[in-house]
Amino acid sequence: MTMPTRNVKLTVEYKGTGYAGWQIQADQRTIQGEITQAIFKTTGRDVNLIGAGRTDAGVHAVAQKANFIIDHPLAPERYKEALNFYLPDDIRIKASCEVNLDFNSRRDAVSRRYRYLIGREKSALYRELRWEHPVELDLEQLRLAAQLIVGEHDFAPFCVMASRKPDNACLIKSARWFSVGPLLVFEIRGNRFLHGMVRSLVGAMVNLAAVEKDNNPQNLTLERFGDIIQSLTEERVVFTAPPQGLYLVSVQYEKG
Repeated sequence: MTMPTRNVKLTVEYKGTGYAGWQIQADQRTIQGEITQAIFKTTGRDVNLIGAGRTDAGVHAVAQKANFIIDHPLAPERYKEALNFYLPDDIRIKASCEVNLDFNSRRDAVSRRYRYLIGREKSALYRELRWEHPVELDLEQLRLAAQLIVGEHDFAPFCVMASRKPDNACLIKSARWFSVGPLLVFEIRGNRFLHGMVRSLVGAMVNLAAVEKDNNPQNLTLERFGDIIQSLTEERVVFTAPPQGLYLVSVQYEKG
């Protein structure tokens, strides 16, 4: 009997606290590893699971996209229920469907949207889901800084050094800060993101927006931040927000 070859797309939600990130690593629990194991337990097949974004250790996702090609008779829409049976409770498949065989969840993405949450007060319940940073921040300064990010820029100063590529340009389509109750929220959407880029941007903006500052010469101003964005300086940003406040919210494709 000839098995059908199918390309299955998954929409995945996860809490990244207990994982070493998305990408499989030796002797580490990862999101990609857990889902790949669940696919094997369901089908007996080893697959190459491709994720739209390689989230770091401790980072969460609301709607990560992933796909794998498999020769198995299980209907694509049934993978949701089948994989969830084997997955831990902090990883959930929200949807599964069939897509064209040439679809690649990472390569075909036209934009990704991330959200970062800052708690302005301590919480016993939500400390693993946001950056608890009860320091007074100037929201107007944050908003002005976000405006400087929009457009195409070389974001190498906001990338982990070892992960820099020959081309570090990213097109940021939108970036904004807003307040929701005790939370400060940053949302950013772009065609691509470098390793550590969103957390580095958030760390830099929080530093420059602090109402009370110490005398650390590395402290940023809005002007210095703008110069870095515009590549007017070789300065590298050294402020990085912690991972628990970051969420991959959505991935957009031309179709579907």
